[in-house]
Amino acid sequence: MRKFTSILLLILFIITVDHSYAQEQIIDEVVAVVGANYILASEVETQYIQYREQGAVADARALRCRIFEDLLFQKLMLNQAELDSVVITEDMVNQTMDARFRYYIQQFGSQEKMEKFYKKSLLEIREDFRSVVKQQLMVDEVQQGLVKDVKVTPAEVRRMFNELPKDSVPFIEKEYEIGRIVKEPAISKQEMDATRERLKALRERILNGENFNALAVLYSEDPGSSKKGGEIGFVGRGQLYAEYEAASFQLKRGEISDIIKTKAGYHIIQLIERRGEQINTRHILLMPKVSDEEINKASRLLDSVAILIRDKKLTFEEAALKYSDDPGKINGGLIVNPNSGNTRFPPAQLDPKVLSVVEKLKTGEISRPIALMNDEGKQTLQLLYLANQTIPHSANLKEDYNEIQEWALNKKKGEVIDKWLSDKISKTYFRISSGYQDCKFMHNWEVK
Repeated sequence: MRKFTSILLLILFIITVDHSYAQEQIIDEVVAVVGANYILASEVETQYIQYREQGAVADARALRCRIFEDLLFQKLMLNQAELDSVVITEDMVNQTMDARFRYYIQQFGSQEKMEKFYKKSLLEIREDFRSVVKQQLMVDEVQQGLVKDVKVTPAEVRRMFNELPKDSVPFIEKEYEIGRIVKEPAISKQEMDATRERLKALRERILNGENFNALAVLYSEDPGSSKKGGEIGFVGRGQLYAEYEAASFQLKRGEISDIIKTKAGYHIIQLIERRGEQINTRHILLMPKVSDEEINKASRLLDSVAILIRDKKLTFEEAALKYSDDPGKINGGLIVNPNSGNTRFPPAQLDPKVLSVVEKLKTGEISRPIALMNDEGKQTLQLLYLANQTIPHSANLKEDYNEIQEWALNKKKGEVIDKWLSDKISKTYFRISSGYQDCKFMHNWEVK
């Protein structure tokens, strides 16, 4: 079954040049011009390396040509977005990045593991990612505008599915729908006060002449910046916790802030340099710890909630709404897959610890309390609920109508986009490097 062209399906971490790419020392050049935009050789090669590292590549030339055509499509859409003066706000970019980075951190297992792999702090990775996300949102805005009125009727869904050759019927892999009830163990006032006192003592040592960098390496609990003396790197407004940002922009160069509280914990901040609306700071972060007593208290509460659900005195949805600390409880407690926007997860997209629990549950069963980190790196206890699971099978209209309807809708949207694409290619200036003119493209990219 052919997927319609969409650059948004490409790997999203291509913007970070990793060690393998750097070692290959690609010499950059412009390999295509699309309207007012261009494609660099490095864009193709970085994506190719990312694909190659995921497994064997049967035909390297064909893969590079496919990547190149996807980039042509993206640049054409981006060119249209610029012509249409599409506006993407910083809030839109930040919200998109927040959702995606929650997913990426989950896949790596922790923020620290992701930072170690890319040899950058989370804030630095986000800054590298920012322009790419903005461009993707612009492309998405154009694409959504083209297909916003496209619909499929039940009759069309049945016809399109029945016309599929048998060997083209999609295979539905196993998927899980999972709910959760989250409790964040309380942190005592005594622990918060003690953490502030420890940080206050470090601040006084710095004011008395000790080196901020050295103390950050020794004591800061921010894994991304502590090894670099607490340095964050240059960031713009909207990329830091609001309290951290407000304090940082009020500092003079070299000045040390008072103790600042954010969702992450307590900070002291030093302004290294300011360039207009961008700042470079270093900080020491100390995080109040949850006591064993509070962990046990949260665990006992969740045990009681689980009993209420098992005894059918509360539905899972009712219990989630009443007891969960997770904002997602308004969705009936079901976890939303940020990769697809729905509530279904194939095994590969689940946190390994979550998968190890749910694969032992039967549909409708609830787990014992499990210790898991939340999106902000804080310790939580969670009840996991297996709402539904599918058995791998060839798609059929009875069991998989929603998936088939989605496929049919995407196919129809793809036809609309292909028609638009053919029209735009004939009206847009292109220049394609001789190194790619022999590619077998899906569309007729006219070389001008």
